Amino acid sequence: MVFYRNIDDIRLEMNKSGSVHEPFLFGINYEMSEGFFVPNPLLQTDILFQIKEAGNKPSYESEKAEAYLGSNPISYIEYENKFNVVHKGLRRGDSFLTNLTIKTPIETNISLLDIFKRSKSPYQLCLPGRFVCFSPERFVRITNGTISSNPMKGTIDAGIENAEQLILNDFKETAEHNTIVDLIRNDLSMVADNVRVERFRYIDHIKSRDREILQVSSEITGDLNDDYHSRLGDIIFKLLPAGSISGAPKAATVDLIRSAEREDRGYYTGIFGYYDGTDFDSAVLIRFIEQEGDRMYFRSGGGITAYSKCEDEYQEVLNKIYFPFI
Repeated sequence: MVFYRNIDDIRLEMNKSGSVHEPFLFGINYEMSEGFFVPNPLLQTDILFQIKEAGNKPSYESEKAEAYLGSNPISYIEYENKFNVVHKGLRRGDSFLTNLTIKTPIETNISLLDIFKRSKSPYQLCLPGRFVCFSPERFVRITNGTISSNPMKGTIDAGIENAEQLILNDFKETAEHNTIVDLIRNDLSMVADNVRVERFRYIDHIKSRDREILQVSSEITGDLNDDYHSRLGDIIFKLLPAGSISGAPKAATVDLIRSAEREDRGYYTGIFGYYDGTDFDSAVLIRFIEQEGDRMYFRSGGGITAYSKCEDEYQEVLNKIYFPFI
């Protein structure tokens, strides 16, 4: 395992390993100031991961103590101050869609490693002592010459009556989702040909111990050239930062995010991925808990458009604070 401050080294390692079909695991933080690269990751246990059916995740003993999760989120007024910075930028035309995130202190009786072991999610990553992630959102998948992405935009509590119809018919959520689909189509067009939307605004069900949320997703695909294995790093780095956790247009939106949030995100909303020598899959680092000394923090966020209501967005970031235990 190697950590890199010069993340261009990761790009080169990805290209090199891809060219000889050697498996690897990698991760890059949001600011693109740090990352890691692990050759043959199934042979080590310093960094733990699970991507679909592949990984080195330890088994979980179900008789362990019940997990407690308490949170102390920022006040509505504090969130509103951040929201207003973003909203002014949206009204000026600096951005059409901006992902605004917050950092929430939490209390729990279990460790990052225990959270990782108990979690049920398609994409999981744990750096013991630093952070754990149980992401439901793919960044990109590459297989058989096809690259695909499944951005998630639009969240609602499944317990609300007619939740699916409400989220699919919500004007603000529809505008936000349309924007991110256009952004991902544009991103994939930089590295692929024949980019198309295979599925538009379908519903993902995400369950935790005490509730279920519905997440609206789409699937966008494109065709890669035959030499894509030797260009895996080039392809992935061309797409950063992930559009679903920044916004559109990217450059101006990233500046707006920095003005509103006023702190680094670190690995939260970065990406990680695994290449098995044939297929490549990766995720956006959301649903994220980090550790700083003896304190833990849950990171959560949501997309803001000119039509967003501050009260609704504040509630959404609170709803995303959960353990994905069934």
